[in-house]
Amino acid sequence: ILCVAEKPSISKSVAEILGDGRFETSSTANKYIKNYEFSQQCQGRECTVVMTALLGHLMESDFSPEWKSWRMATLQHLFGAPIQKKVKQDMKGLADNLRAKSRQSEMLVIWTDCDREGENIGAEVVQVCRETNPNIIVKRARFSVIKQAWNRLVELDWRAAAAVDARTELDLRIGAVFTRFQTLQLQGHFKELSEQILSYGPCQFPTLGFVVDRFRKVQSFIPEKFWSITLEVTRNGLRAVFGWSRNHLFNRHIVLALYELCMKNPVCTISKVEAKPKSKWAPLPLTTVELQKVGSRFLHMSSDRVMQVAEALYNRGIVSYPRTETDCFDDKFDLMPLIEKQTQSQEWGSYAASLLNGKFTKPRKGKNNDQAHPPIHPVRAAFDLSGDEKKVFDYITRRFLACCSAAARGQETVVDLELSQEKFTSSGLMILERNYLEVFPYEKWSDSDIPTFSVGERVEPSLLEMREGSTTRPTMLTEADLITLMDKSGIGTDATIHEHIKKILDREYARKENIYFFPTTLGMALVTAYDEMDIDLSLSRPFLRSLTEANMKKICDGARQREDVVSESIELYKNVFIAAFGQASKLHESCAKFFGHAPDATPVGLLYLNSV
Repeated sequence: ILCVAEKPSISKSVAEILGDGRFETSSTANKYIKNYEFSQQCQGRECTVVMTALLGHLMESDFSPEWKSWRMATLQHLFGAPIQKKVKQDMKGLADNLRAKSRQSEMLVIWTDCDREGENIGAEVVQVCRETNPNIIVKRARFSVIKQAWNRLVELDWRAAAAVDARTELDLRIGAVFTRFQTLQLQGHFKELSEQILSYGPCQFPTLGFVVDRFRKVQSFIPEKFWSITLEVTRNGLRAVFGWSRNHLFNRHIVLALYELCMKNPVCTISKVEAKPKSKWAPLPLTTVELQKVGSRFLHMSSDRVMQVAEALYNRGIVSYPRTETDCFDDKFDLMPLIEKQTQSQEWGSYAASLLNGKFTKPRKGKNNDQAHPPIHPVRAAFDLSGDEKKVFDYITRRFLACCSAAARGQETVVDLELSQEKFTSSGLMILERNYLEVFPYEKWSDSDIPTFSVGERVEPSLLEMREGSTTRPTMLTEADLITLMDKSGIGTDATIHEHIKKILDREYARKENIYFFPTTLGMALVTAYDEMDIDLSLSRPFLRSLTEANMKKICDGARQREDVVSESIELYKNVFIAAFGQASKLHESCAKFFGHAPDATPVGLLYLNSV
């Protein structure tokens, strides 16, 4: 039996577990990849097993050599030009290893990561292995528990693999067409762009579009004044601040008239006093998108860096697979052994022990389950971490323990009063049980004491003021804001969102100042150009890409065929390209506007449309 994992660390871990620590190691053409040979029962037979690994994708897709030259006249042909999928040059040694080992094997077991990308890598392995053994039996291990997966081998998910092939083909064709279009149109005409490839990606441009949209809102913001009435009552050293039921009004004269009515006889009547239990819910189990948001918000790390660190922790067997949409633990998932492993920690060991001793609460269930991976959680204790690794592990572990805890409990008192028919409300909070907050410092919940009141009581305010304020300018997007927008709009997947954000920074379409994203001059120019084109479906808005992501899910579900989705999407983008091609002057006009000078030469390329 030939077993193939996606990464060397996984192949070694699987070999150690399935081989019960006894295996023979041999080298391959790649210094990072070893073959581990051991004996193990499979389907009632004693088998010789060879466990090996890859380094991610084995193959890559590209146009055949005749389409490598960049010419405006050939751009539209790229939508239908032949694409070759072949073994990467630096992976040929690994492919040779697979061919040699599969020739001697009856069965191939895929141990790649349990997501769409893993299924696609598995399909690449099958393609290579069948070159030397066309009849090899193919099985798939879906693993979080290694031996359990070995005893319950399943079929490879060919539909998920097909969805990745569809997305890869579309990204290649669309990216090539619009990257060449932008670059050929602008590179020779603006000295600022003379050495720059103007990359286009169907995910990175909507991502950039979000940044530009927020920048425009900030730039065009005009503050508007408003007025409100504030009332305070102080008693026995405690102060209650009462908010006006109207919040604020934009008409000063109306507020002034109401304020003067209140001032005529400033004696208030308590109309309601209500004490009620208040809860602050423990967090949901951790998903990839949530982890990426946390990186920016609490850990002061970029989403890309957070994912690098989480992946490294996963490869060392410290945390679970960090790419998951699942925010609920399966009812059969035994959480107690995971909690028990954390009792060794000096930082949260006593809290973990308290969960084992009766304080455990079943985690809340979110609405998402990708059917591939559980929520992100610690797999074991780790005492030798530092820097970013410690920050990410600490958050994952504290989040896990928090989601296995009871909600924080408190008592909220809400007091309503009336003054000259105007209504005001104040509230106080007394925390009774901190529960999950004891181990989860990333969320705050504080006591706020107010005086005691009774219904019908008449009180005089210690402060009664009319105040002026103004609407607040929106802030630029933080990384957490951007991730939220991308996730809601279907731009990228939980596993790729951080990559698209990194790309708009690397391409110098956007920059990051402190925690905020700003478009660069080039980023503004490109998005503005496409926005000003008369195109039904904008290239800088999320619709086209979210449609692609929705179709990928339909391929996975069997609702659509790969070929139909690719054909339909290509036709859609082709029509958008033809429209953009006919309005290419908008690119020059926009760049001229933002760079502050006219193009250096007469635009070229517009003569080719009829010959395309």
